[in-house]
Amino acid sequence: MPALRKASAYTKRYARPYTRKSKQRRKNYIRAVPGSKIVKIQMGDARGFAEGKYAVTFKLIATEYAQLRSNALESARQGIIKTLEKNLNGQYFFVIKAHPHHVQRENKALTGAGADRLSSGMQLSFGKTVGRAALVKPGKELFVVGVHNTEKARKLVRYAFTKIKPKIPVKMKVIMELKEEKKPILA
Repeated sequence: MPALRKASAYTKRYARPYTRKSKQRRKNYIRAVPGSKIVKIQMGDARGFAEGKYAVTFKLIATEYAQLRSNALESARQGIIKTLEKNLNGQYFFVIKAHPHHVQRENKALTGAGADRLSSGMQLSFGKTVGRAALVKPGKELFVVGVHNTEKARKLVRYAFTKIKPKIPVKMKVIMELKEEKKPILA
């Protein structure tokens, strides 16, 4: 498998979404869409989260425009899940909120000695599809984690988010939300 291009090649702040894949061939802009590298979107106790079992919700939120490649999101997911599963053992809920729909292209041009017959430079340089990315705006939630309201769980989620910050090429902030304690109403 060829090496990935460095992320700075795709860091346009306001990229136009390139996503058109239609079942009708004549309406296609993209002939073949590369698969997403993200294996799972949700992990942990989804039923418990829906029932309100987890009192604390952590959200990792982007603070600027960026393109997040699917392999960066998958790498961050693996880092978070490894930390949570090792220490909380299924007593959490995790979901990825940023989905990679934008298709990235690359104009492969060989340079160096002897490569002059293979490349046409920038002539017809539309490029081939090489990967997928999520286009993120400021305020977009990247990851959401729900845990019990214990000091250990809160510290662990903050640590997991801090650990994955170098993997994501965007400035982020962590928001913690506490659910209100519902007191039983006597009938």
